Amino acid sequence: MPPLSLYIHIPWCIKKCPYCDFNSHAVKADLPETAYIDALLSDLSSDLERYTITRPIHSIFIGGGTPSLFSPESLDRLIAGIRQRTTFEAYLEITLEANPGTFESTKFAEFNALGINRLSIGVQSFNDELLTKLGRVHSGQEAVKAAEIAHYARFTNFNLDLMFGLPGAVPGDSEQDVKTAIDLKPTHISFYQLTLEPNTLFHKYPPKLPDDEFIFNTQKNCQGLLADNSYLQYEISAYSQPDKECRHNLNYWQFGDYLGIGAGAHGKITEAVPNQITRTFKAKSPELYLQNPSANGGEQEIDLQELPLEYVMNQLRLRRGFAIQ
Repeated sequence: MPPLSLYIHIPWCIKKCPYCDFNSHAVKADLPETAYIDALLSDLSSDLERYTITRPIHSIFIGGGTPSLFSPESLDRLIAGIRQRTTFEAYLEITLEANPGTFESTKFAEFNALGINRLSIGVQSFNDELLTKLGRVHSGQEAVKAAEIAHYARFTNFNLDLMFGLPGAVPGDSEQDVKTAIDLKPTHISFYQLTLEPNTLFHKYPPKLPDDEFIFNTQKNCQGLLADNSYLQYEISAYSQPDKECRHNLNYWQFGDYLGIGAGAHGKITEAVPNQITRTFKAKSPELYLQNPSANGGEQEIDLQELPLEYVMNQLRLRRGFAIQ
């Protein structure tokens, strides 16, 4: 059986970004932290029983939304509840997505003390003008400070998310972002192009974006900078120092299994009897999910004829490819 990861979705954020097509919702009142942690643990228990899960957990990824908005106390209860219901591999990577705002970065040391051993910080750019056009609520200086605090909080493994091809970008902007990121010494950098996804504000009201030649030159220049500084590209948009690849995402791309809990979460489960692969999905609405975490979702068995294509489409994201024989 393949490794089993756990994805946890916390759907709230301070503000919905105009390019974001994830299941995220701007905070309008107090976060229902206690009720949502209860729902997540109930959801996990249901999935463990339904799919007769006995394998240890290979990795945990807490994404969103902005899950770092939750208090350390709530995340502590979540991790403790997972530990009570499952077993962990000897080395367990636990990633938490975080935004660079001062409010969240002050909690980094507390997150580390809980056993969260990897951060993924949504920087996108260090350029204040570009951040404003992206609808981000942090500044470039706050992004720098967040990375510094991650080091101070003794995180030895963290990712900085960067985007390129942004509205208003001029030659050299992304190169400077990459140089700034490298100077902050993260173990991992995600570097991906802005795309206008359906059901986003940017798709409805498209901003003017750089042309293809600009995009090509930007990507080529930045890939060179990353390679020259020992950030090895191992996936389409992922670069890491040696042995610091994201274990959780590698499991996705190598067609491993993962439970998905939380509003809008997806999962993939290999069942030994019968021999099949099932995709799972949970209710997208946080309100519906809180009412009954196990309801309003569903599952779909992958047709055996579709499995080779599914496998190839995942594996080809990786630089290493896969063996034909």
